[in-house]
Amino acid sequence: MFAKNKKYGKRFYHDLIRFALEKEGWKITHDPYPVRTLGLDGEIDLGAERIIGAEKENEGVVEKIAIEIKSFLSPSFMKDFHNAVGQYLNYKVLLKGKDADRILFLALPNETYKKRFHLEGVQLIVSEIQMHIIVFDENEQSIILWEK
Repeated sequence: MFAKNKKYGKRFYHDLIRFALEKEGWKITHDPYPVRTLGLDGEIDLGAERIIGAEKENEGVVEKIAIEIKSFLSPSFMKDFHNAVGQYLNYKVLLKGKDADRILFLALPNETYKKRFHLEGVQLIVSEIQMHIIVFDENEQSIILWEK
């Protein structure tokens, strides 16, 4: 369904994540999700929601997420990571004022997660800022890990 050539970069990953979310039953509500608050404008890559079951009177609860997708394709992991963390923090703070019940995730390729996200410094930063992560497999075109 998707070209596997990395030259497609951001759009390739964007479409892959959208497809994987829909496959898991998520409804894409925003593509992109606009963040316009407090005089700042930005766009998170995707907004999605799904109804999850709740036991009380069989009523569904709506779970809402926003996803910033990062390819980590540049030669410098540190530069990519620095940009991802900065953007994640900006969006996390702005979402509090606009849509506080929407959970922000950073989506990244499995290869990057396996090679770099186990490093002590990366783990410290991810933990400190309480970053939520989605790891996706390009070949399987699926989400393989949700980490809160």
